[in-house]
Amino acid sequence: MCDTMAARAAATVTGGTLFAKNSDRERNEAQFLQILPAQRYGRGAVVRTTYIAIPQVARTHAVLLSRPFWIWGAEMGANEHGVVIGNEAVHPRALPQRQRALIGMDLLRLGLERGATAAEAVDVITSLLEEHGQGGSCGHMAARFYDNSFIVADKDEIFVLETIGRRWAVQRAGDVRAISNTYTISVPDRASADLESFTRAEGWWNANKFDFAAAVTSHLNPGLPVAQARCAQAMRRLTADAGTIGPHQMMSYLRDHGATAAPSWHPQDVVGGTICMHAADGTRRGQSVGSMVSDLRATGALHWVTGTSAPCTSIFKPVFVADGLPDQGPIPGDAFDDETLWWRHETLHRAILVDYAAAMAEIAPERDALERSFAERMMPLIGAPGPARQAAVAQCWREAAAAEAGWLARIGGRAPLRPSYLSAWKRHDRLAGARLTCQPAALAVAAE
Repeated sequence: MCDTMAARAAATVTGGTLFAKNSDRERNEAQFLQILPAQRYGRGAVVRTTYIAIPQVARTHAVLLSRPFWIWGAEMGANEHGVVIGNEAVHPRALPQRQRALIGMDLLRLGLERGATAAEAVDVITSLLEEHGQGGSCGHMAARFYDNSFIVADKDEIFVLETIGRRWAVQRAGDVRAISNTYTISVPDRASADLESFTRAEGWWNANKFDFAAAVTSHLNPGLPVAQARCAQAMRRLTADAGTIGPHQMMSYLRDHGATAAPSWHPQDVVGGTICMHAADGTRRGQSVGSMVSDLRATGALHWVTGTSAPCTSIFKPVFVADGLPDQGPIPGDAFDDETLWWRHETLHRAILVDYAAAMAEIAPERDALERSFAERMMPLIGAPGPARQAAVAQCWREAAAAEAGWLARIGGRAPLRPSYLSAWKRHDRLAGARLTCQPAALAVAAE
């Protein structure tokens, strides 16, 4: 499960577009940040995606990617021209293709590498979808097959692209828009040539006025009510704040635990799901394992990334595509490695589960103040690349690392945890080869 949202200039205080996404995947499925430079390729070059090889283009754009460690593509990202994309799993009435082809994350990366505007990126994705199709498992430990939807945005426009097999529908968004793991386009602005006739031939739609989402949505999907509720909550918050939305509001949306979350709230108490997704026992296996907010302006683009799971326990740090990334250590995998940014943060994240309410009461004000301090330093530098900007970004990352290390040393307490909840997390600790969850913060992580 994931959530993606965007707001155009009319709804923001920045004069441009704001974009945000949580990537929800399995709890040990580490995600890492990567910046790849623009490249030129010779005639006949091919690119190996997650499962298949396809012809390469003559030139690709520089990209910032947030990638699950085992996938060629990305869950979210941006390119040097200020195009951003986030994808969602969607579940249509037709069974998703199991034969390996492009997966949604591959299409996202290809759109960024080949599209200089949001409109161009949409055309890249739809043309590749029609030519190569989408298919293959997108799951890490468990096979998962699904189709995809996307928000594709730049400083001027926001598009929603929703797919079913090789077919697609596109809608230009209004001032605010959110998508989740469900179809949302009723009347497309553009669509595959045979999309309507296909749904009618399948017997999914018989009314005169075509409604794409109503025609293709599978109501047998058990996650549909949760996805619809999360999407509605994102739209409520975007709509309520329209005209005053800034990057910090977008971060707060990604940290949303629902309108009824009390100060004593704990992740084990969630019924269904929230935008800030926390894994637990039972069927709630998904976890927000990476988050991103993008500030797209005429003067340039500034991206805020966590590179870590659970945005409520994470710090958003600044990145400019042209400047590269501060050191995060080696690429993480699904085993604990304290040399990596993602797994170092897991030590903190899982320790917080000892007593979530007490820990967050202590660290959240410091987290918010630190992010506002970062923003004050970064905003004047959006259009001013150079050594001073690179040094400022590196300093923000150092301060974030120091803050998290300090939090880990300070947090403590012990709250009553449901045995099945604790067992579910400790099982994943064993799979990762470390004792992390619900250990007193002062204890060093010991490999098992």
